[in-house]
Amino acid sequence: MAVSLEKFASVDPIWSDLRQQAAELATREPALASFVHATILKHERLESALSYHLAKKVGNEDISAMLAREIFDEAMAADPEIGAAVRADLSAVFERDPACHSYVEAFLFYKGFHALECFRIGHWLWNQQREGMALFFQSRISERFDVDIHPAAIFGRGIMIDHATGVVIGETAVVGDDVSMLHGVTLGGTGKESGDRHPKIGRGVMLSMGAKVLGNITVGEYSRIGAGSVVLKSVPARCTAVGVPAKVVHCTGCERPSQEMDQFIEDEG
Repeated sequence: MAVSLEKFASVDPIWSDLRQQAAELATREPALASFVHATILKHERLESALSYHLAKKVGNEDISAMLAREIFDEAMAADPEIGAAVRADLSAVFERDPACHSYVEAFLFYKGFHALECFRIGHWLWNQQREGMALFFQSRISERFDVDIHPAAIFGRGIMIDHATGVVIGETAVVGDDVSMLHGVTLGGTGKESGDRHPKIGRGVMLSMGAKVLGNITVGEYSRIGAGSVVLKSVPARCTAVGVPAKVVHCTGCERPSQEMDQFIEDEG
């Protein structure tokens, strides 16, 4: 039985808007109608639509799409925080990316969003001591989306990975809420050291394209890292660092850099 949009809107406004936009897309592009219906409109919950969509992308001859979907459904049923993070991530893409004009665009077509939500499933698996399955999905995410995030890494909510190609994030990295990063970002180690060896990125940070943050260092909340910079030392909160190696050039400017996405950086020194 069909469920009304009014019911969706009362309990899940993002899902309601996504379904409405999907229906409009199916009307505008009849050739996509079957795809849109199977991926979004036939489902009653965002989690169900997402598990169907992602499983088709990462399933293969080793782990079928059907089995992958069962695993994704299991994870999201066991941990409602995954669904909450998905909604925050979807909102982040829509609000911050000027090329994104609707939730449905991000949900159906943006591989940064797809890679991040697949990672969230892998992270749940890792925490359930199912390391082999988590690493399988890490490998598939890398193959399908050109994004390599270790499933042990820790991510907050409201993350945008724009374009996403070439993003690499190591095992002990931590990414706070409301972070934005662009293609080519690396959160890596500095050699063969073991233990806690990857960066900690604070809330609201913007990591511009090609930024490399290396080692167990901290980028403080609401800071910016300029394009192509190589960060080897911690950056204070609400500051901007650029260069190779990166240096702090000022601690004024954007109040909320990950939302404003202002990549024009002036050296006040």
